[in-house]
Amino acid sequence: MENPFRYSFNEKRYHTFNYYLKTTYKRKVSKVILDGGFTCPNRDGTKGTGGCIFCSQAGSGDSNLALTRSILEQYETNKKVMDRKWPDSLYIPYFQSFSNTYGPLEKIKAMSAPFFEMNEVAEVSIATRCDCLEEDVIDYLDAMAKIKPVWLELGLQTSNDEVGRIINRCYDFNDLKEALYRLEKTSIKTCVHVMDGLPFEDKEGMLQTVKDIAHLPFEAIKIHMLHVIKGTKLAEMYEEKPFELISREEYIDLAVRQLELLPPEIIVERLTGDPIKEDLITPAWLLNKTTILNDIDKLMRKNDTYQGRLYE
Repeated sequence: MENPFRYSFNEKRYHTFNYYLKTTYKRKVSKVILDGGFTCPNRDGTKGTGGCIFCSQAGSGDSNLALTRSILEQYETNKKVMDRKWPDSLYIPYFQSFSNTYGPLEKIKAMSAPFFEMNEVAEVSIATRCDCLEEDVIDYLDAMAKIKPVWLELGLQTSNDEVGRIINRCYDFNDLKEALYRLEKTSIKTCVHVMDGLPFEDKEGMLQTVKDIAHLPFEAIKIHMLHVIKGTKLAEMYEEKPFELISREEYIDLAVRQLELLPPEIIVERLTGDPIKEDLITPAWLLNKTTILNDIDKLMRKNDTYQGRLYE
C-alpha cells in the first residue's frame, strides 16, 4: 500500500519530529532535558495551589537526571547520556519542568542565553503556560529566535474549560488562543500539548479539542495519554475511588482519529508519554512505548489513512 503522506521518508503517515529534524539539519538531533528551577501560578497561590492534578512534584520533569545541579552542569551530564545513544549529535536544550517563563526576565536570560552561543545547539525548547508570557519575555525570546530557533511548548490538555477546572489548570482555552495569536507575530515556534483520557471527558470531547485547535497558528503538537503517577492529586483521587481509563486499543484508535483532523504540516512531537515505571500507578501499557507507536502505524495503514485526511 503506497504511503500517500508527503511529510515522511518511511512508513509513517504523520509528520514526525524526527522527519522535521532530519530534513532540517541532515543529522541526528537529541533533546537534553533541563530543570530551570521555576514553578507555576497554579502552584504558588497566584492562581491556585497544588498544580495540575496529574503533575508530579518534579513538574513533569520526571526523567531529569541532574535536578540539583546548575543548568550547564545538567546540560553536560544529560548530554553524555544522549551521546552514548547517538554520538556526534546536535542538541536541543529542553527546559521541561514546570513553567519556564514564569519569572523575571533576568532569570530567563540566565537560564537560556548560554545555549544560543553554542555551535552544537540546534534549537532551544521551553515548556511553559499560556498565562506566563510577559511582553518583555516574548520580546527577548523573539530576538533569540533570530539566532537559533526557539520553541515554546504550551500545555492545553483540553479545550473544554469545565474539564480544565477539574484538572486545576487555572486558565481558559481563550487564554491559549490569545497567546498563540500573539506569538504568531514573532519568530518563536509553538507546540501545543493535548492529553487524552482526562477525568469526565469522553472521546468526542478529546476529538473536539483537536478540532478546536486545528485552525490556530502553531507549528507542533504533543498528544499524551493520561497516566496516574505517585505523589499527585490524581493518584489520591484514583486511590480513593478508582476510575476507568481508556484502554490501549481505544487510545490507539483515538490518536489515529486525532491525527486525521490535524493539518498535515503540523509536526507531531509525541504520541506517548514516558512514565517512570517505579512511579506509575496506571495504565501499565504505557510502558510499552514502541509497540504503541507501531500499532498506531499499523492502524493507519490498515485504514489507509494519514494525518490531515479529515482536516477541513
